[in-house]
Amino acid sequence: MRPGRFDRHVALDRPDLKGREQILKVHVKNVVLAPTVELTKLAARTPGFAGADLANLVNEAALLAARKGKDAVEMPDFDEALDRIVGGLEKKNRVMNPQEKETIAYHEAGHAIVAESRPHADRVSKVSIISRGVAALGYTQQTPTEDRYLLKQSELLDRLDVLLGGRVAEQIAFGDVSTGAQNDLQRATDMARQMITQFGMSEQLGLATYEEMRNPMFMGAGMMPRERKEYSESTAQMIDTEVRQILADANGRVKQTLLASRNKLDALAKLLLEQEVVDRAALDLLLSDKVTPLTPGKHSVEAAETPGLRNRNNENEGK
Repeated sequence: MRPGRFDRHVALDRPDLKGREQILKVHVKNVVLAPTVELTKLAARTPGFAGADLANLVNEAALLAARKGKDAVEMPDFDEALDRIVGGLEKKNRVMNPQEKETIAYHEAGHAIVAESRPHADRVSKVSIISRGVAALGYTQQTPTEDRYLLKQSELLDRLDVLLGGRVAEQIAFGDVSTGAQNDLQRATDMARQMITQFGMSEQLGLATYEEMRNPMFMGAGMMPRERKEYSESTAQMIDTEVRQILADANGRVKQTLLASRNKLDALAKLLLEQEVVDRAALDLLLSDKVTPLTPGKHSVEAAETPGLRNRNNENEGK
């Protein structure tokens, strides 16, 4: 690796938003697209996708359109193809009892309501309670408006709130919690610990860093992270305390948000139980002032027979 030997590093990173759009244009050259297909929006919904992933997306969408006897590939075909790639195949034979289904509906509704209430969270594009893959019982799909390379502390806190939204919604609706929040809690804990140990976002511990980030580039080329802890046991206890405090504060904020929006939470959960999938248009209508209470604990959506709220076929994705 010394100068004069292998001294040049060429990073082949995953494509950004503009790169994904250009790659999609290459792969759709031999595919007949409907006029409604917008590759820019499709590129925005595929952050982290490499060229092979985008090629697979186009192929899946073309196959789905062909099976339905269509003359052109439409945007719903791309939606369904994206659902299959991210979340896996639908588990149509997985039958859940009504209580489990209601729990999942409130869980996903909690994620969506909190995401829409946070200024720095990605907007929700779809909410589903259709099982996919091995373990995904539902999902809330968020679409980033742009590729991000830096995140501020306020943005990380908003993301923490969204992760905890499902569990808090279950607690509010049923006075109990399920095991469905396991992945959310793991991700929230990892994020809180990174904020403390890597990003210096703790007034108690100051500006020091205590753990190194793993560098995915050139792994094994002399850039491995430290294996030993370089801080004392008392510092480790302080880190644990700070992580718990960040999560407790986030839990309190989320609980306050969902209690204030209880009518929206109930209405979205009810709509999910009826339709299984709620798209952006239906979510916009529900989150507007058209949600009115019926009886304590039950709510409805005015103009529920509008096209935006009618049941849509097979628009879903893994969590």
